[in-house]
Amino acid sequence: MILIYFKYRFIYQYSMREFNPMVSDAVFGLTGKESTDFVGGIQSLRMMELVVPQHVVQGQSIRLECNFDLDNVVLYSVKWYKDGNEFYRYVPKEKPPVVVFLLPGVTVDIHNSTERSVVLNSVNLMSSGRYRCEVSAEAPAFQTVSDHSDMLVVALPEKGPQIDGRSPKHRYQISDAVRFNCTSGKSKPAAMLSWFINGEPVEQSLLRGPYVTEEDREGLQTAMLGLEFRIRPKHFKRGDLKIKCLATIATVYWKSNELSIEGSRPESKAPALETSSNDGDGAGANSGSFRISSLGSTSISSLALAVLLLMMLPT
Repeated sequence: MILIYFKYRFIYQYSMREFNPMVSDAVFGLTGKESTDFVGGIQSLRMMELVVPQHVVQGQSIRLECNFDLDNVVLYSVKWYKDGNEFYRYVPKEKPPVVVFLLPGVTVDIHNSTERSVVLNSVNLMSSGRYRCEVSAEAPAFQTVSDHSDMLVVALPEKGPQIDGRSPKHRYQISDAVRFNCTSGKSKPAAMLSWFINGEPVEQSLLRGPYVTEEDREGLQTAMLGLEFRIRPKHFKRGDLKIKCLATIATVYWKSNELSIEGSRPESKAPALETSSNDGDGAGANSGSFRISSLGSTSISSLALAVLLLMMLPT
């Protein structure tokens, strides 16, 4: 009985295409996204919206949505594909109505999936790909509409970007050359690195890199970007010199690390270097800091004055 039904369905579709020029190829799923068509003067099945997140963090669970308008036609099936391979089928007339096909990187939550949405649990790097939803109607229209969208699963670095200096100097003076490297740990894709001086993006001529290297079989990558410039008086017009490295991955990752170099003061011979890190994203962060400095000239002057006074006292 089922075989006869599908044979009738195919013959009916072929006949409509052969003898009715008003029926477009889109009705039979031969185009990408479906538009509104008319069959026998009746408005047809329409694809309204496909919701597939563009970027997802590894380990998260996500919901794929396929919104369509039946417009007085009867639903036959809803099918989901990843890279051309079917992994979810919903046929309301069958018992049970849901069938799931095993596919690497795709773990369907059957209990929370319906004809209009599919929930995927704990996505991984193999979950990246092109997802397509295909909706078919019953007789007499036998229409099929579909749409697709791409999703990329992101593996985040274990910690925020790290700043390393190429010079052992703890203090800097005007005209000193400043050389730093910013490194973002293993991720996929590699993080995009940016340098800022006093909150302003650094000129391209001051950058060295970026350099990207692969670390393991999963294709995780480490990114590094160098910064090289000479300290000028203008760098201290707003107080301390702030040097920040920002690491981003699409819209799901945003972390930074910052160095602070103090400006010259009357009692100080050279600016001191201070560093801080921001291991949070745009919504908030936990930060820690440490200071690298040598003995200040103020302490030395006080000690010399005390010795001089003792020498002046009568014996």
